Amino acid sequence: MRIIKDDEFIRAKVPMTKEEVRTLSLVKMDIKEDSRILDVGAGTGSVSIGAAVNCPKGEVIAIEKEDKAVELIKLNIDKIGIDNMKVIHGLALEELKGLNGKFNSVFIGGSGGELDEIIEICYNLLYDEGNMVLNFITLTNAVKAMDKLEEMGMEYECVQVAVNRIKGKSKMILANNPIFIINGRK
Repeated sequence: MRIIKDDEFIRAKVPMTKEEVRTLSLVKMDIKEDSRILDVGAGTGSVSIGAAVNCPKGEVIAIEKEDKAVELIKLNIDKIGIDNMKVIHGLALEELKGLNGKFNSVFIGGSGGELDEIIEICYNLLYDEGNMVLNFITLTNAVKAMDKLEEMGMEYECVQVAVNRIKGKSKMILANNPIFIINGRK
């Protein structure tokens, strides 16, 4: 699996899934070279671009509502050299309803407050045996997602990841926010 480093992405004031969390999330997505992948709430596009480099014969669709984020995703697609990815600019619920076909994996990194509905639509867009991977910074949303997956009869696991970086001459430990990674299988 090819992992793109954080410093390879063009950054701005747009949320980005950090390298270690992104790596674990991509592994849990079980990407094959011909996978069809959906990224909901794509931010900088770090997860969807990471998926695209690992499914060169497949397709990645990223949905993002923020103008600046969509511009950033397109810049990162050009910078990394991705040709198997489509960016949809719009609200997740509206755009999800217009998608055709099934997906091997769905990544949900943002929900705009409509988490239950997004999970339900994404579940229906998954192939049988497909994976849904969700990342959350808050326990409230992680629990809400697990409750929804359980309600739909989806098997899942949840891990909480905390990454710290050691910097400077004094070897100061700088913590990133802990992240909940939920992986469900249809």
